[in-house]
Order: sequence, then structure tokens, then C-alpha cells
Amino acid sequence: MNTTVAELMRRNLLDVFNEPDVERRNAAIAVTYADDVVWHEPDRVHRSREALARRAAELLAQSPDWVMRPDGPVSVNDDLGHLAFHYGPAGEAPIVAGMDIARCKDGVIIELYTFVSGNSQPS
Repeated sequence: MNTTVAELMRRNLLDVFNEPDVERRNAAIAVTYADDVVWHEPDRVHRSREALARRAAELLAQSPDWVMRPDGPVSVNDDLGHLAFHYGPAGEAPIVAGMDIARCKDGVIIELYTFVSGNSQPS
């Protein structure tokens, strides 16, 4: 059974980029993205599931007490998904706002674009 675009968008945000446990995060990555996924960040592009996993781990290590929170529902248009998010210290006002836009095919994300505003990361 194919995973819906809306489910993939929520999994991307919450089960991958919000998951501190490496085994659970890697399990989510394996079922959320194509092997050859391309992820576009504002300042770099990652090509492959492994590259995405490395960058997700880096982001979590840079700000271990920060959490991702959805900012509204997932929007879906055919094979495209959009989910806005907030990012910041747990239990505090968010520091960063952003959105993910993903193109999906055969139940996985094949291309992901992340846009952010506010501070990009804590120092």
C-alpha cells in the first residue's frame, strides 16, 4: 500500500528531522525517501538517502534541545506536498519558521525543498 503525500510530509518533519534516536530516525528515512532523493536546502543540495541522513543527524546535533512543530495542516496537490513548520527550543517560542515542499512518487519522497526564515541555526 502506498503512503499518502500527507503522511510522507508529516513523517519527514516529525519522524526524521524531529527524531533524536538514530535507529528510529534511520528506519523512518528508509521508508520515507527514495534511494536517490534530492533535498534542496537554502545553501546546499543533498543527493541520496545517505546524504539526507547525515545532514539530519548534523542538524539534530547542532541543536539537540530544539524541536520541529507543524504550523498548520499538510497541503497536497497531486504529487506535491507542503507543510509549514516552526523550529526552536522545546517549550519556548520558535526561532525559525519554514516550509517543506516535496515531490512524491510511488509512496516515497523523491525531491524535497526546504525554505526557512528567521535565525537559521543556533551558534
